[in-house]
Amino acid sequence: MEEVAIIGIGCTPVGEPWHKSLRNMAVESTWAAMEDAAIDQVDALIVGNMSSGNFNDQESLGSLIADYAGLGNISAFKVEGACGSGGAAFNAGVMAVASGMHDTVCVTGVEKMTDVVGDNATKILANAADREYESIHGISFVGLNAMIMRRYMYDYNVKKEDLCAFPVNSHKNAVHNKYAMFRQEIKMDAVLNSPMVADPMTLMECAPICDGAASAIITTKERAREYTDTPVIVKGSSLKVDTIGVHDRKTVTSMKATVTAANDAYKQSGLSPSDIQTVELHDAFSIMGAIGLEDLGFAERGKGARFAAEGQIGIGGKLPCCTFGGLKARGHPVGATGLYQIIELSKNLRGEGVVDAECGLAQNIGGTGSTVSVTILGRG
Repeated sequence: MEEVAIIGIGCTPVGEPWHKSLRNMAVESTWAAMEDAAIDQVDALIVGNMSSGNFNDQESLGSLIADYAGLGNISAFKVEGACGSGGAAFNAGVMAVASGMHDTVCVTGVEKMTDVVGDNATKILANAADREYESIHGISFVGLNAMIMRRYMYDYNVKKEDLCAFPVNSHKNAVHNKYAMFRQEIKMDAVLNSPMVADPMTLMECAPICDGAASAIITTKERAREYTDTPVIVKGSSLKVDTIGVHDRKTVTSMKATVTAANDAYKQSGLSPSDIQTVELHDAFSIMGAIGLEDLGFAERGKGARFAAEGQIGIGGKLPCCTFGGLKARGHPVGATGLYQIIELSKNLRGEGVVDAECGLAQNIGGTGSTVSVTILGRG
């Protein structure tokens, strides 16, 4: 198997760009990544997207984006893994290069969510839950995460104030990120006093509905130095699944897919949690930040929220997390999120970010933990 490296990255600002279509954004980030890699052609395009058919009445994204990006008759297809589609697409790209099937691959994540009104967006996102046993009864992802949050607080006697540390940290880190949707700091009181969305979860603990596209160019480690002096090495890449329904799991306060994907990625890389210097958590909801830290091996069970509340996840802390704003403040254009995480880790590892790191990890979740990818990257 070939070792894989990232040689180019590019993305669009996250927000509500009414003047840009899904294809516009995807082509923009694809071209930006190719320019960063100083190449004008790739062998394959892999697109991460959750629900373009419902959000935009458009499928066949592989053909669409390859066509409008001027990539010609290459191999191109879409990968779907709910909110984890970007990470799933990156994992597919790594396999394509590592296997020797393709030399150079562009992985682009894209989602255009704001073309529908809020209620419809909530319904579309709920398609990633168990339709017959969950969403058909009216439960949304906010509701599912709120129930998980309630159970976590009960089991571990966790205070809501501790969980607020996650959105506060993400907003603080987004200030310096020109691509972030919300570039302003918030205080704990703002989180606690924001409107209740699903008890005990408030509005400021939830990632926004938004649009964005992000891309990465990958090739073999052997060829990477032909294109860049600062390649980023893929040391581990794993994707695992769990039951789609939360009700079918033995516990709701841990995600087995995260645990198994992380263990696999650590094994591939020969590294352990103590070797990781920065993490991009899937903080779509504050509770996912706490559980993520525990499932990835960075905090003891039930201690993830306290780890964050003590300032350990801040820039300058023991384990800087969501250093460009995370899903909460950078934004969460679902199919693109996993690629934004890869880009942000790459910037830190290339010396262009906000932390000086040799090794970092990204966790991208689909559904309520039904699909999870874990990627470990290292400085080339």
